[in-house]
Amino acid sequence: MKTYEPIAAKTVAFLGLGVMGHPMAGHLARAGHAVTVYNRTAAKAAAWAAEYGGRAAATPREAAQGAQFVFACVGNDDDLRSVVLGGDGAFAGMASGAVFVDHTTASAAVARELNEIAMQSGLHFVDAPVSGGQAGAVNGLLTVMCGGDAAAFDAMQPVAMAFARAVTRVGESGAGQLAKMVNQIAIAGLVQGLAEAIAFGDRAGLDMKQVLEVIGKGAAQSWQMDNRGKTMVDGQFEFGFAVDWMRKDLGLVLDEARRNGAKLPVTALVDQFYADVQAMGGNRWDTSSLIRRLK
Repeated sequence: MKTYEPIAAKTVAFLGLGVMGHPMAGHLARAGHAVTVYNRTAAKAAAWAAEYGGRAAATPREAAQGAQFVFACVGNDDDLRSVVLGGDGAFAGMASGAVFVDHTTASAAVARELNEIAMQSGLHFVDAPVSGGQAGAVNGLLTVMCGGDAAAFDAMQPVAMAFARAVTRVGESGAGQLAKMVNQIAIAGLVQGLAEAIAFGDRAGLDMKQVLEVIGKGAAQSWQMDNRGKTMVDGQFEFGFAVDWMRKDLGLVLDEARRNGAKLPVTALVDQFYADVQAMGGNRWDTSSLIRRLK
């Protein structure tokens, strides 16, 4: 069970109660913070408040009023703008000096855009995408990579530790999103390699669960092998990080690579392999379903 470092209770808001946001907001409440939540589907916010004893708000602006920290975890750039900007957006309700912490996997460009708007309004913005998936969110063991002002990061870091095992600043505004792109590039190639290894071993007549147990103690070991190898062998994919989400993330990666000139031949290829999985009806399958193309 997650244990929480004792810090002074803060007044916080959380916007977006999907598979990640719901447990993340829950950890903030369990750590003793006063939490107000907002979700586009109001029933989800009401259900969260009933479970954790917080308060549900009708708009992002209402949720953000009086909050020292406003956390968000929504779908994409446009979803983020919709909960931040405008008359009902969070920025309209935040007091001067408050910190907005965005856990959405979004573009570095939108992070910089919103950071500029925040500064003009006397607010702070930290881009803070996460790694660790739904299990990491549920267990409070996410890895959070952050970009933004150092003072704002220092203020939010101990609060975010309620749902994380590591919260690290990697640079100025947008750097958190760029670090998340590095993470997704590494994962894409690794999962494809693991899929090919398992498919090869199956064709060779090996007991692949035993083989994974053996090579998992050597240089081939990885989080993906430890947590997805056996389910890949069994053909189980109805869980985890969905292919649709990975393709969204890889789209951000490839867009950024076109801007900065990085060469990503393997990543571009794996992105198309995920398109093949979508064509097979695997939109909501876990990313480890790449192996389905090989069987």
